[in-house]
Amino acid sequence: MSDDRLRELADAAGLLVEWENSDGELCELSPDTQRILLGVLGFPADDDAAIEASLARLTQWRNPTEPAQWPPLITVDCDVPVTLPGPMPRGTAYVLTLEAGGVQRGEVEEGNRLPPISAMGYHHLQIAGIELIVAAAPKQCFGPADASGQTEPRLWGMAVQLYALRRPGDGGIGDTLALEHFARRAAGQGAATLAISPTHAMFSADPDRYSPYSPSSRLLSNALYGAPEQLLGERAVASATAACGLDDELRRLEADDDLDWPAAGRAKLTWLRRLYDDLLSRDDDEAVKVRRQLDEFRKAGGETLEDHCRFEALQAVRGAGYWRHWPAPLQDPTSPEVARFAEEHAHEVGFHAFLQWQVTQGLAHAQAVAREAGMPIGLIADLAVGADDAGSQSWSRQGEMLEGVSIGAPPDTFNVHGQDWGLAAFSPHGLVRSGFRTFIDMLRASFQHAGGLRIDHILGLMRLWLVPHGASPKEGGYVSYPLDDMLRLVALESWRHRGIVVGEDLGTVAPGFRDKLTERGILGMQVLWFEQDDDGSFLPAKQWSNTAMATTTTHDLPTVAGWWAGRDIDWRSRLDLLGDNQDADSEHQARSEARAHLAGTLDLLGHATPRPSALQASDLSASQVLDACARHIGRTPSPLAILPVEDVLGLEEQANLPGTLDEHPNWRRRWMAEADALLVPDEVRHRLGELQRGRDISRQVASAPLEPKS
Repeated sequence: MSDDRLRELADAAGLLVEWENSDGELCELSPDTQRILLGVLGFPADDDAAIEASLARLTQWRNPTEPAQWPPLITVDCDVPVTLPGPMPRGTAYVLTLEAGGVQRGEVEEGNRLPPISAMGYHHLQIAGIELIVAAAPKQCFGPADASGQTEPRLWGMAVQLYALRRPGDGGIGDTLALEHFARRAAGQGAATLAISPTHAMFSADPDRYSPYSPSSRLLSNALYGAPEQLLGERAVASATAACGLDDELRRLEADDDLDWPAAGRAKLTWLRRLYDDLLSRDDDEAVKVRRQLDEFRKAGGETLEDHCRFEALQAVRGAGYWRHWPAPLQDPTSPEVARFAEEHAHEVGFHAFLQWQVTQGLAHAQAVAREAGMPIGLIADLAVGADDAGSQSWSRQGEMLEGVSIGAPPDTFNVHGQDWGLAAFSPHGLVRSGFRTFIDMLRASFQHAGGLRIDHILGLMRLWLVPHGASPKEGGYVSYPLDDMLRLVALESWRHRGIVVGEDLGTVAPGFRDKLTERGILGMQVLWFEQDDDGSFLPAKQWSNTAMATTTTHDLPTVAGWWAGRDIDWRSRLDLLGDNQDADSEHQARSEARAHLAGTLDLLGHATPRPSALQASDLSASQVLDACARHIGRTPSPLAILPVEDVLGLEEQANLPGTLDEHPNWRRRWMAEADALLVPDEVRHRLGELQRGRDISRQVASAPLEPKS
């Protein structure tokens, strides 16, 4: 077998045969892994004949000779000539119907091009007997300056784990009504935004699956976050819970320190079902009005909503098994058998449409409340990097998904063994063949009720680390994706929804990738723990970027109080997550040295001479460090600084510990005070005041006139 031809095929298919790891070392993809990943991508490479056949098919796909072979959608930049995807004789006539109205007629120009398009949008092109969509994108996304009306914005907000919020009557799960309460308080303190955890649809038939980054579908919402009191009234909800005999259980769940997802989820779905049945049984004017609104929502949701509701109903009736193990006809969402099932179980399908309606309306209302309270951005939604292969998105959009691999990450400093997230990945070729249908739908669903979008692991728009099923994360490889097309679509949807975009660009970053984000007006992310120079000193605030969001930490990293106390080291040591050459003692010693570096940067050491080379956690109070960190990120030149609520409150425990499942209470910790009271304590108000003062100082520095050069 020719390794040269294998590599040629790998390069053509978008496999990265060589790449640099997080330490800058050159790595190479083994021939065995190349063959496995090529097979997954749809280009078999088991022998020479298979390689030649795959090369021929891939060459034809990448260089279409006939318009009928063109993809259904192409992307372009506004005011830049349109390059057609295949050869077309000069002078060929075309008609371009603009999305906002109007028609442009012309002929193909030299170089296989059409004249530039000035208007952003999805335009219909008719040429040579075919039709396709031309998605014309603005050069940059809608940004913080556009949202705030400030030339040099210095906005701030908080990162919120939605499930962790509390309110009386929430049944043990944070919801959109608690989010409203918190948003009003946050806006009153001067916050411009709340970056919330993902609200993607989960598995109603299996509440044991609750990781917000392993959803059933990124096209719909998590029904458990809904607060139907806002739509149907508190009396109707109280009647439903009482009729189900759940009042005592709900009070117990609300009082728990940690969220019991399985119990709380089952209880909430039980009374939501009773609420739905009651709604259908009533004939009063209010019930008729609500049912009409529900019907309109269902009609507007179209095929995407209907597919998800049918999937949920199938799981409810058949049990929460893997859909690839269902009878073959039920594996196809377009089959007559699925349509017949939906007719026979119309009530169950309707119930899941009701669930989507109540949570969607709740999210819309929370965003409206945030904006009315004075936030220029409001909510920033979070788009997870993938979906569970056993979920409704993989079932309903099979042509755009890969089978046999899962998304992960190669080994790096924080995860020395690499990561396998168990998530299904888009097929890069399937995306193009479908006209990026699901990607566009995901963007629209995420922006729908938010003023911004955080794209988790945005590095995946350029390349994803895919791990073959059964292999270790170290045995994965990078697969390339159509980055420029996807960034154009992000920019287009950003402006259509007037929402800012933040890209989580942490980890092993390809050279030049962050420049691409900056060009598109997408904010990267700078996290305090990573902003260090070669000798371990933390960077002064003024040296941070003005093209990235500034934050102290993320849900996957230690909180400030936890880092200062070494809580994360204790957890990783206990669960055997330290590297081969690490142990708890050496890590704690290194942390004491890092504390001294951080305290120096934060000006917490006063005039001590010489400065200490190490600090114990007790040498400074956690409150001092927390206030200084808030002030520090505030003083950066970033247009947006985000302080996680855990750091607002001074909590030691982080939301998620990568590499763990049940060993650590991931996505379960709830905050003790009610959402309406979280920001009331003097210490909290002082800390947010420090953040605001830091923002004011940064704004003054940005607006100060430059001193003339001598």
